[in-house]
Amino acid sequence: MKITKLVLLFNYKKILLGFLIALISFVVSTQFETAFNILFKVFSVLIIINIIASIVASYLLYDKSDLYDVEMLNKIVDFKNIENAILIHASFDPLSQKIEEKFPSTKLTTCDIYGNRHEHESGIKVSKKVFPPNPKEIKINPSELPFEDNSQDIVLAVTAVHEILNHEKRVLFFKEAKRILKSDGKIILSEQFRDSVNFIFFNIGAFHFLSENQWKNAIYEAGLRIKENSKITPFANIITIVVS
Repeated sequence: MKITKLVLLFNYKKILLGFLIALISFVVSTQFETAFNILFKVFSVLIIINIIASIVASYLLYDKSDLYDVEMLNKIVDFKNIENAILIHASFDPLSQKIEEKFPSTKLTTCDIYGNRHEHESGIKVSKKVFPPNPKEIKINPSELPFEDNSQDIVLAVTAVHEILNHEKRVLFFKEAKRILKSDGKIILSEQFRDSVNFIFFNIGAFHFLSENQWKNAIYEAGLRIKENSKITPFANIITIVVS
């Protein structure tokens, strides 16, 4: 439940607002004796159901799935044969130290996207107490990755790259990733999509993410190719990207 609690902390204002709107709608419903009575009550119930559904979905995605599981990642990436790897996050890193402990032979560089939307949120302080930042992490501009050409085996980004809000900058990120990757290197991208499932469970929160086509356009424009795109949960995908 650690990550779900953090999700609640980051979104508590929205959750409280939802409960308040549901309460007001229910109170208003008592003032009518017509069909409006039922409409307002149904509206209140739908808001409550949506809040509960989003919390359950967050738990299933972040705490019950393999999203941050090193063993699952090792099925996609054979870390024992990886010399240099990059892990990119957006002010939230429950993974890098697990990888370092499990695969000490891999030289892992942990990168925090500078200026992401989470950076100045009040919940970040609590988040960093629960998951202390990697002491060796560096802050990066994702449009200018500070690594040599053809130097990395893997670029791993878990629920992070959607924080690059501008399409052109996302294309630049993928071009930079292509530049620093070895010829047989891969980008492993884990993201929620702006799709029907996430709309049902997260409502307008799904606008926080990108559609599958937006990802494909940025990847292809950078001269990269999607090797595999699969669901890790009903709410998130893992995309394996290779040099064309």
